[in-house]
Order: sequence, then structure tokens, then C-alpha cells
Amino acid sequence: MAKVSKKRAAANAKVDSNKLYALDEAMKLIKDVNTTKFDASVDLHIRLGVDPRKADQAIRGTVSLPHGTGKTKRVLVFCTPDKEEEAKAAGADYAGLDEYIQKVQGGWTDIDVVVAMPQVMAKVGRLGRILGPRGLMPNPKTGTVTPNVAAAVADVKGGKISFRVDKYGIIHASIGRVSFTPEKLTDNASELLSTLLRMRPSSAKGAYMKSVTVASTMSPGIKLDPKGIG
Repeated sequence: MAKVSKKRAAANAKVDSNKLYALDEAMKLIKDVNTTKFDASVDLHIRLGVDPRKADQAIRGTVSLPHGTGKTKRVLVFCTPDKEEEAKAAGADYAGLDEYIQKVQGGWTDIDVVVAMPQVMAKVGRLGRILGPRGLMPNPKTGTVTPNVAAAVADVKGGKISFRVDKYGIIHASIGRVSFTPEKLTDNASELLSTLLRMRPSSAKGAYMKSVTVASTMSPGIKLDPKGIG
């Protein structure tokens, strides 16, 4: 069994593993139990009562966090030449087509979000094997396949995140950094959770939000009370 550091042991002692915490209480505690020296990410892990194999229960979408994620996202836009300057003016880190398709085919994936115009998707589709497994493939459902690439870039830079349920029925999403105030973390978490509640499929039976846990990088997980959500 791996030895636990003194810092981690002290952090673990502050979290009651049998307790379901209120959202605002958990966000205060997550700052208190952070053991990293860097500005760690704060993540929500939400287990939903859905069957991801059924198309209508494969939850995916986007949400604009009121206070952003605290992380600057690197955005690549696949577009026609006439839209390159517009995309860059909106904050895109890279914009173009054939040059970047070749770069990605060569193994370059040093990006966080990919946006594409519908008319270039035939070419971009060839990158599915590379972008797909990394969660980078543009998709109309997440607003990343759009003729208005400038608006999509502005959304991403402004705190819009995409989420999707994994094969175990869990959604993992970053809602900020430990440097955020508890109030900002609570606002961001509430926005994501209320969005998920609105997306509940009519075919999902039983409890919808089975469990919700918040954790920062290398901190103990804090269980939230699902009844207090929504």
C-alpha cells in the first residue's frame, strides 16, 4: 500500500467520508484540503442514472461557466482563408486548413479545443482517428462545427466547456481552480449541475444524479448531497 504524505493524511482527516456536504460547504473545504503548491484544477465527477449505450441517454452538451475555468484554452480553427483573420481576432490561437490538417496528421495535438466550419468538415473528418480519442473532434452538438467560428472561439475563451457522459455513466468536468473563491466555485458548479438536470432524458429511470464528488488535483474527494442540487 502506497505511503500517504503527512500533508495528504492531514487533508484526508478534514473530510468526513460518510458525510454528504452542501455545495457551498464543499467548495470552502476543497480549498482547505488542497495539498498542491500550484493552482490546481477543481473538478466535478457526476455519476448519472443513465445508460450511455442508448442514444437518447448519451448525455453531451456545453455550458458557459459564469467565472470561466481559470485555464486559458488553446483553440484551433479549421476554416476557409476568408475567415482566418476573423477567427484570430476573436482569440483563436491557430486558424487555417491544409497546413494544420498536415500538422495534426503528423501527430501535433497541442490544443484544447478544435472549431470547424461545416464546409471544411469533409477534410477535417480524416483526422477522426487522432482527434476523436482525445475528445477534440469538432461536433455540432457542442457548437464546435459552425459557420460562425468567431462566436464559437469567443464562447470557448469566455468559459464555455463541453461535457459528455463516459461509458460508465460519469461526467468529469473542470469548474475552476483552487485560487477561485468558494462563491465562484459554487456558482460554476451550480451552472453545470442545473444544466445537467435540465437535460435529464425522459427514458432514464430511478435516481438521475446518483452521486456527485468534487476534488482538486491530488486532494481527497468530497461527496455532495444530490438532494440539495437543483
